[in-house]
Amino acid sequence: MDQATVLIISDDAEFSRVVMDRWQGERSVPAFTLMSGDLCRDLDAEGFDMAIVSAVRPETLSAVFQSLEPAGNPVLFVCDEKQSVQEGRQLKPGISVLLQMEGWQDALVLVSAEILRHSETLARAQRAEQSIKTLERQATLGRYMLDVRHTLNNALTSVLGNSELLLLEPESLPPAERSQIETIRNMALRMHEILQRFSSIEKELNAVEQQAENDARIRVRAARAGA
Repeated sequence: MDQATVLIISDDAEFSRVVMDRWQGERSVPAFTLMSGDLCRDLDAEGFDMAIVSAVRPETLSAVFQSLEPAGNPVLFVCDEKQSVQEGRQLKPGISVLLQMEGWQDALVLVSAEILRHSETLARAQRAEQSIKTLERQATLGRYMLDVRHTLNNALTSVLGNSELLLLEPESLPPAERSQIETIRNMALRMHEILQRFSSIEKELNAVEQQAENDARIRVRAARAGA
């Protein structure tokens, strides 16, 4: 996993210092971005992986959560009163909340590390899902090309054959038309070569698939023999 970035939003510089100092003892230390509640606006989701909010003035807390909403990144709200816990959950449902009690710094690092791991796992799953969709689209296009190659080949054979017939009697054609027919023939030959390549690729893929099936059967027989 690349180095994560943690956005700390707080009006208390001491809180930010304590959090960063405690994190220095961990194996994996994120990059930190510090911001006060007054400056928290127009946040870029790509600029941080999670946000920690604490010691923000009550009159700006709602605006801070609203600024974090569009980014959609996980938020950990650290507060020192149970009343603030309820307030935070009401202002932004679904956030993680940590009450400042004895050992809260250790708990903050543990909870934050778990949030970052979960976010990275989710991001990987989303990337894998997108890759699968892309491969499925490409496979569909590939299957379609293989299905229609015979039809295209027949059409190209007709175009190529007729152009060759016309070129057998070059003296009957004006120079400009002869040049155009030669271009048609050459382009038809090129397209035919491309379609032949599709057929070669299909044979190669079939051979690879068959070899994989044979290897799988061999492994199964070996496993049964050793059982």
